[in-house]
Amino acid sequence: MAVNFSLQDHVAHVRIDRADRMNAVDEATADELEQIWQRIEGDNDVRVVVLTGAGEKAFCAGADMKAGGATRTGLEYWAHARPGGFGGLTLRKSLHVPVIARVNGLAVGGGFELVLGCDIVVAAEHASFGLPEARVGRMPMDGGMLVLPRLIPQKIAMGMLLTGNRISAQDAAEYGLVNEVVPAAELDEAVDRWVTQILKCAPLSVKAIKECVKETSDLSLDEAMAKRLPSLIAALESEDGEEGPRAFREKRDPVWKGR
Repeated sequence: MAVNFSLQDHVAHVRIDRADRMNAVDEATADELEQIWQRIEGDNDVRVVVLTGAGEKAFCAGADMKAGGATRTGLEYWAHARPGGFGGLTLRKSLHVPVIARVNGLAVGGGFELVLGCDIVVAAEHASFGLPEARVGRMPMDGGMLVLPRLIPQKIAMGMLLTGNRISAQDAAEYGLVNEVVPAAELDEAVDRWVTQILKCAPLSVKAIKECVKETSDLSLDEAMAKRLPSLIAALESEDGEEGPRAFREKRDPVWKGR
């Protein structure tokens, strides 16, 4: 298997295990990732996901240019594009639990698109990010050229898209693409800290917040406020919705049941 999946204490760990290929994604790996996202979506025990790559050099180097599927023409690739974006994640709206990118190295092409699909990004100091598709006669069609200009100033996004130049983890943090940059030796500690903070929150509230952000980003404020999303209603009607205020009054930590 090219992707390692584990679940413990409500935390799903997803690791692309192709270090010899800089964790580049071929068709089989993309299929595995899609199956994992669907599994997570159907498992109410999952409250947060950590996505990373094997080794210390690369988070993900994008599509595997040496794989058989890479021989398709640009039009063929476009015609068979996955609706969820690269790795089934970049443009995905059905995954409501938060996803943390543990960026342990290079994140380029589809690898950077995976990062753009995550909710929180923690990067090692040596990590770098870029969309080099134009340099090889392709385009970042799996979400990169659509999402990036919506997240950072257009001039900065266009500078990256039109040159294929990479940016450092520190620059990515300044642009708002990365939440925290740490030495490589402290990466796991930093990620665990974010995980712990998320687990302290009511899981249904977290899911509702993420779905609201994803589903209303292109709406006016009035339209967004009028939106009645299933996860929002579920959180408002949940036992956890009563447990939170009760625990606050009783001066204790809440015990979340996820229902």
